[in-house]
Amino acid sequence: MKKLDLKVKDYPELAISWETTLINKTGTWRTFYPKYFPKTPPCNYYCPANENIQKYIALSLKGEFEEAYFTILEKNPFPSITGRVCYHPCEIGCNRGNFDESIAIHAIERFLGDYGINFVESKRKIEKLTFDKKVAIIGSGPAGLSCAYYLLLKGVGVTIFEKESYPGGILFYGIPAYRLPKEIVKREVEKLTKRGAEFIFNKELGKDFSLDDLTKKYDAVFLAIGAQIEQELGVLNEDANGVLMGLDFLKAINLKRKIKYFGKNVLVIGGGNTAIDCARVALRKGAKVKILYRRTKEEMPAIREEVEEALKEGIEILFLTAPSKIIKDKKERVKGLECVKMKLSEEVDESGRRKPIPIKNSNFVIKCDTIIKAIGEKVDLAILPKEIIGKRTVLADEYGKTNIDKIFAGGDCVTGPKTVVEAIAYGRRAAYFILNYLKNFEIPKKESVSLVNYENLNTYYFEKQKRIEEDRLPVNKRKRNFKEIVATLTDQDVKYEAGRCFSCGVCNNCDNCYVFCPDLAVLKKNGEYEILYDYCKGCGVCAHECPRNVISMFFEEEK
Repeated sequence: MKKLDLKVKDYPELAISWETTLINKTGTWRTFYPKYFPKTPPCNYYCPANENIQKYIALSLKGEFEEAYFTILEKNPFPSITGRVCYHPCEIGCNRGNFDESIAIHAIERFLGDYGINFVESKRKIEKLTFDKKVAIIGSGPAGLSCAYYLLLKGVGVTIFEKESYPGGILFYGIPAYRLPKEIVKREVEKLTKRGAEFIFNKELGKDFSLDDLTKKYDAVFLAIGAQIEQELGVLNEDANGVLMGLDFLKAINLKRKIKYFGKNVLVIGGGNTAIDCARVALRKGAKVKILYRRTKEEMPAIREEVEEALKEGIEILFLTAPSKIIKDKKERVKGLECVKMKLSEEVDESGRRKPIPIKNSNFVIKCDTIIKAIGEKVDLAILPKEIIGKRTVLADEYGKTNIDKIFAGGDCVTGPKTVVEAIAYGRRAAYFILNYLKNFEIPKKESVSLVNYENLNTYYFEKQKRIEEDRLPVNKRKRNFKEIVATLTDQDVKYEAGRCFSCGVCNNCDNCYVFCPDLAVLKKNGEYEILYDYCKGCGVCAHECPRNVISMFFEEEK
């Protein structure tokens, strides 16, 4: 090929600009404009304690475990406990569950909780505060302890009255050690004693003191008495020897007390967490155990994983079965239970579930020597003034305010039987309202919610990854002992699992907007992004390529 020998004079005349292309502001004909608009991750939204889950997972990914731990403490002071016993609705809402498997959030929370009590709390600086206000808290369960923690942080002294000999309430007496070791409860409670909390044990409301006694001595009173009265079955011979209450049974086991009339063939009646705990505890005490539940497996209110573990351990569950009569011998001891088969009607009860009804002529007898009742609990209203008594619970608003000045309430005594994490959340809210009452402390505003759904994500940038599984004690090594079943993750496991998080609605600096903008209208400044609207045409490429739905498009006239 012949080489052309061209000179400047051989080229045609051309217009030459002495300015940069920045003079051409291409954003002037825009119809839509993009905006960085952080949204609410579903894990945060579905957490009863409103923990900033996305944030502490992002910090865990970077190995910043101490900061991640403090992030949890902003909303939940006891992550070592909730990481073990919470029913983790955050994982049900997790968008990753629609892609492969949800993030093991509870396992990350547990790791951070254990990391905190093992490595952070010992060096955590605690200011010596002079308390100018004091609050009496009745009950040292999750609601009472949570309220106490947040009051202490703001310089309000607390005295906690507990009718038992140890703090923790249901955490210490009601949850078996294989799920929640007592040492964990003790170490979480130490957070309060180190900050000046005073505990008064073996003192019970209605017997040793009254609300009037406390309102005269303290600036405010917080009722956190829980729901401790167990419901009766309402069948014949319920007073027979060998019929036990679920919470009483668990309490006796946790305190290592001998149980009278505990036999070898045990029937547990109920489908909640107390029932499952009673069954698994009875199995560890050497009994053959069956659970009777009047609905189907799908309607069981117990934590799903706990039900599956009970089945793995060999506990039989008889669904659509209800007790009709307890059979006793001449010595008034249980020797059997007459049952009736049930079916679900189309009618829905107040719990929102289909109402079970008995099937005629379906009665049958199961031989047993022990029956444990675990069909639910109710609040002891007899010890309370009539002004704050509702139909079944204490009358209080969402922040714990009652109709009596200086008296606040929260947890199960207000909501009825709920979960540990819900009680913790109620205790925190009540603490803020009490602080407002005592010191005009500003109550945190409710956060606006713009929820990110799975359909809002661009999952093209994510790869399928298997969810981490915690090590578990083999079934054959669980018999006759109460060793903790589930192990805490390692730091490497936590980083791996944190790496699976989509970070829904929250920017994690992936650079997609910066890289894909065809007009180079996205700048990076100090780890954040800025849109140059003079040059942005509003094409929407940045919003489309954002994996996390952080960027939203708006009409130009809305700007």
